[in-house]
Amino acid sequence: MNILLIGSGGREHALAWSLSASPICDRLFIAPGNPGTAQHGTNIPIDVTDHAAVIDFCRTEKIDFVVVGPEAPLVAGLVDDLKTAGIKAFGPSKAAAQVEGSKAFTKDLCAEFNIPTAVYRRFTDAETAKTYVRNYGVPIVVKADGLAAGKGVVVAASFEEAEAAIDMMIGGGLGAAGAEVVIEAFLEGEEASFFALCDGRTAIPFGTAQDHKRVFDGDEGPNTGGMGAYSPAAVLTPELQARVMREIIKPTLAGMQARGTPYTGILYAGLMLTKDGPQLIEYNARFGDPETQVLLPRLKSDLVTALAAASDGVLDSISLQWRDEAALTVVMAAKGYPGAVEKGSEIRGIPAAEALADVLVFHAGTKQDGDSILANGGRVLNVTAMGRTITEAKKRAYEAVSKIDWPEGFCRRDIGWREVERERG
Repeated sequence: MNILLIGSGGREHALAWSLSASPICDRLFIAPGNPGTAQHGTNIPIDVTDHAAVIDFCRTEKIDFVVVGPEAPLVAGLVDDLKTAGIKAFGPSKAAAQVEGSKAFTKDLCAEFNIPTAVYRRFTDAETAKTYVRNYGVPIVVKADGLAAGKGVVVAASFEEAEAAIDMMIGGGLGAAGAEVVIEAFLEGEEASFFALCDGRTAIPFGTAQDHKRVFDGDEGPNTGGMGAYSPAAVLTPELQARVMREIIKPTLAGMQARGTPYTGILYAGLMLTKDGPQLIEYNARFGDPETQVLLPRLKSDLVTALAAASDGVLDSISLQWRDEAALTVVMAAKGYPGAVEKGSEIRGIPAAEALADVLVFHAGTKQDGDSILANGGRVLNVTAMGRTITEAKKRAYEAVSKIDWPEGFCRRDIGWREVERERG
């Protein structure tokens, strides 16, 4: 099978690593890819927003299957255009990808199909939104409706913070993504991520994880796209996972089908585990980043077979097998992230880190310059390690981080702290 993978980040490096290991993968192309994905296939400099160019490439190279990594091409309808051209693709349609593309869409879906989530209201006028916040009280959560690269959520502890977020979003600080805001109740509990592989009618669990959104140790500082993650999330017990499937995932699939927009692909549920049970914070319409970097190293089953079964609508014919080991990934980011960063600094020592047992280094924002690897983004590397426990995986991951010589980068030093505390008892 000839496969084209769309994307260029750490998630795509992990996907390329896993897809290329499949016995049914003959050739793997990645568009546009990065220096890490080039280790597992052929990078292709296609503009993935040019759907006609992607389709032409698929026809020229006889691509059998396209896997779309990031959310933007999904929301833009790339899967629809590929399928119209007769090319099999993994991921939701443009209509179904609204579960991530529009916070308001998902909240309305939850309201219609009785899916547990926080109380919310939608606003396009800043003054009306501020009046609502003043009447409701704080803490409260302000979200940009559209895609904002993980930076469109503000958990406001004060009225001033909430009003500043409303002004920033509706005032154009996030472009079109903030033209409408969703304001919702603050949920108390522990966050966790649950993944389900879906074929429009059937859903099967695809692992659990916990990520770390705040930029600094101790969950301090602004939200980011994610500074690290680990899997499995022990807080999502088998009983809770069954409840998530019953109360959140399956009603979502049924609701999407009833609306005429069946959901095919990975459904990534960001959850808050409250005293009243799991509640949906938001959906993502694709594999998580950096969660993919801890899920796929734990997957024993063949990834290509699983994704193809979802695309073909035959998920009820397969089951997934997982390794017992835990995985933990540490994001190494350029100083200044999630704000402005300088690109072009050289990173040394990646081979030394990769030489350690049970360690993988996934490239997220790098570029090749001769024999050198240079930083080319905010989140730059994902240093992933396996272990019998989260504690062991964490120790191994930070040992690998210490091998990487990159003075212009930084990372959190406490990834996995909740699970480490639980393992200590």
